[in-house]
Amino acid sequence: MAIGIVIKAVHNGPNRRELVNPWWLVMEHFAESVENLSSGLRNACSGMQCSATANDGKIGRADDDSGDLGSVVNRKFLFTTRRTLFVSLSLSLWPYPSSVFTAQALGDPSVTIDEVTPTISPSGSLFPTEERIAQLFEKNTYSVVNIFDVTLRPQLNVTGMVEIPEGNGSGVVWDDQGHIVTNYHVIASALARNPSAGQVVARVNILASDGIQKNFEGKLIGADRTKDLAVLKVDASNDLLRPIKVGQSSSLKVGQQCLAIGNPFGFDHTLTVGVISGLNRDIFSQTGVTIGGGIQTDAAINPGNSGGPLLDSKGNLIGINTAIFTQTGISAGVGFAIPSSTVVKIVPQLIQFGRVVRAGINVDFAPDLITNQLNVRDGALILQVPANSPAAKAGLLPTTRGFAGNIVLGDIIAAIDNKPVKNKAELYKLMDEYNAGDKVILKIKRGGQSLELPLILEESQ
Repeated sequence: MAIGIVIKAVHNGPNRRELVNPWWLVMEHFAESVENLSSGLRNACSGMQCSATANDGKIGRADDDSGDLGSVVNRKFLFTTRRTLFVSLSLSLWPYPSSVFTAQALGDPSVTIDEVTPTISPSGSLFPTEERIAQLFEKNTYSVVNIFDVTLRPQLNVTGMVEIPEGNGSGVVWDDQGHIVTNYHVIASALARNPSAGQVVARVNILASDGIQKNFEGKLIGADRTKDLAVLKVDASNDLLRPIKVGQSSSLKVGQQCLAIGNPFGFDHTLTVGVISGLNRDIFSQTGVTIGGGIQTDAAINPGNSGGPLLDSKGNLIGINTAIFTQTGISAGVGFAIPSSTVVKIVPQLIQFGRVVRAGINVDFAPDLITNQLNVRDGALILQVPANSPAAKAGLLPTTRGFAGNIVLGDIIAAIDNKPVKNKAELYKLMDEYNAGDKVILKIKRGGQSLELPLILEESQ
């Protein structure tokens, strides 16, 4: 005899016993059928002498230690009563969650779709501030490009999100000749191979007016590790090149609004809004150098934003986003940008010469560790002065050893044109304000004396 069992479980609330055909009711019916079968077998064997030995399973006679067939069934088949079988089946099914059963939606036929569909309110016009920000983004997003270092490739992880290597970032269209400005560290991996000018070091994606990304080869024009800036060139048509407008970073004020556009984590053309939260910050670049005059902002800047623009409320470029202060690898509300005043001074030189021509004194200065050990607390200590150099001709003295082997300190530059110099880094910052050939007045400390020496700055080596 075959017994078919169909189990339909409905999980729609706590009153499961009131539902149709719950699984426990079907199990109870099954247990009742087994009990009826057992009772039928006992009735059929009534008056018969049946037995079964426990040793070899053979049917014996009445004098054996046996009973009727119903007793045999009771001994051989466990849980022959309805209650015990129901309990055993319940325990066996207990670990399985309700989600393994097929759900049946009850619905509410008393309502119509129109009755439960809400009224959609018209969006209306944007507030003036929202409209202005939206217009600034639409206007400037075409001036922002996506840059991929050719030596690196993005990888797809198991969650479907794109992992962005350090060499992927953003850039800005500088002019209609195809020059693209970005950070040095965005293409640092390719630059580490010492490429020649004109060599392809990156892939550049430019957004067209139809919303499609156009891919171009980014050829190296010039790079400046000291200021974390680099210039690429792409062979793109003029209709794709929309140069960004450059503003003045020198007139910025803490608290004014700013916008950052870039490609954080591979999400192209992303806008974040914030305020200028600090000025004249020292930026510790990923290339290992310190950049002075940095702009601090709370506009979210994440990996992939590097090289993108920081805009003022008029849509003018006031900085190139370059770094974030973080302990987790994501934005912590403290981002930094290279001021446009530095960018304007560096980029034209990179385009014309492929490098930056800096003014300098061209002497060797003592590292901060040595100056501290020599008890020099203020100024830049000169270690060596090349022979026949302008510095030597101006009368600057190096650090030497005396006859007894003691160290004789050289000249300590304390100021340039009455601008104080606290250490070597401060001196390099001041050099950014001058050009090769400029004449300056150095205020130096020599022993216990203070002297002033005129010096013509030369090209930094």
